Amino acid sequence: MREVAFIKQNKEKWLDFEKAIFGKELKNPDQLASLYTHLVNDLSYAQTYYPKSKTILYLNNLAAKAFQKIYKTKRQDKNRLVYFFKTEIPLIMYQYKRYVLYAFLIFGVFVGIGALSSAFDDSFIRLILGDDYVNKTLENIKNGDPVAIYKSGSNWGSFIGITLNNLRVCVVSVVYGVFGGFGTGYVLMENGIMLGAFQYMFQKEGVLWESVRGIWIHGAMEIFAIVISGSAGFIIGASILFPKTYSRITSFKTGLKTGVKVLLSVFPFIIAAGFLEGYITRYSNIMSNWLSVGIIVVTLSVISYYYIIYPHIVNKKQHKQQKLQQNAII
Repeated sequence: MREVAFIKQNKEKWLDFEKAIFGKELKNPDQLASLYTHLVNDLSYAQTYYPKSKTILYLNNLAAKAFQKIYKTKRQDKNRLVYFFKTEIPLIMYQYKRYVLYAFLIFGVFVGIGALSSAFDDSFIRLILGDDYVNKTLENIKNGDPVAIYKSGSNWGSFIGITLNNLRVCVVSVVYGVFGGFGTGYVLMENGIMLGAFQYMFQKEGVLWESVRGIWIHGAMEIFAIVISGSAGFIIGASILFPKTYSRITSFKTGLKTGVKVLLSVFPFIIAAGFLEGYITRYSNIMSNWLSVGIIVVTLSVISYYYIIYPHIVNKKQHKQQKLQQNAII
């Protein structure tokens, strides 16, 4: 069948489907699912016989909107906040998992650069961390408490101040994505080099383990969340540089919306990290190794599971439900 005939034959059906998806009148989920099945069949036909046609783009967008509406009309997730964290964010992380990988690779490279630069240049640590901070830390190390700087101030004051600063870093990382992702890369570079220099300073003084068992109580979740924010910035940057078949403004709007959602998802983890830093890290020197390491493992495992493992589980479950639904209709 020629493409013109294919479009003419199905045009009315597609227009009716558009009204069902974008209209104010809510359709029964089963009716939507039935329409969705027909649409998917048309999409498969178009992909097979008209691989370079704009009809594929039209049908693909329509199918995506249809699936979202079908899923949202399900009663199992009445709470929008629950749906956001339980389903929406994991699916976003799965779809954009390569940007998460890019963010970790870039951050890791600059951590290494920070450590190596510190090893070959004695003045580099002070250049990055500042003389005041380095002097205080060296003094604390001599006094037998390498992480004493985290004990300054009140619990709640430290918690609020640290949390606000970390939230600022995450927001800046995402906002800088509008510069094609290069601004986000700069934020990751800055923080990666700082972390590398910071940890090498403790290594140089022979107290690396003491610093790890203390600082990473809150640092595991804090650093991970900052890197995830970096991936959100890259999503925005990619939407500008690589709009694909969409107009650049449409692609940017979609990327910006997605990036902001990822940013919002890290807020609970940043708050949790701030709480740990304000209330728990200051007592690391009197904790047993088992307790401090246990906290680090648990916090790192929770955030790693949510952003790396859980998205695969949700995606697999969604595809399974979609197939079962289609088979039931057919």
